[in-house]
Amino acid sequence: MINFSENAVFNLKPIDEKAVQQDVTKLFVDGEIIIGAYKTIRDQVVFTNKRIITIDVQGITGKRKDFSTLPYSKLQYFSVQTPGFAEFIPDCEMELFFTNGFKARFEFKGNCNIIELGRILSQYVLA
Repeated sequence: MINFSENAVFNLKPIDEKAVQQDVTKLFVDGEIIIGAYKTIRDQVVFTNKRIITIDVQGITGKRKDFSTLPYSKLQYFSVQTPGFAEFIPDCEMELFFTNGFKARFEFKGNCNIIELGRILSQYVLA
């Protein structure tokens, strides 16, 4: 399980949704779709329209995977940071604060539609 209790920071790079689709769609509920897929060195993070799914790749071969779900309904508040004007690398950031006191920070390297992710999160936090 990916640890969200110690103010975790995840440096994410975008990947093709097809790279995670086979693994995560088995966990989907009706109407759930992938909004964005990202990876760290080995692990993956998938944002859907309902939750965040983290995939902790384990073992030497990487065949063993641990899936954790962070439902947007458990978010208390969040913040997003867009890239600055004419930055060489358009990095974005998102911080999530959960009702249990845990916090996670995502740093997106390269292309990320951070405003769209923020809009989706708002639908759940403001409901």
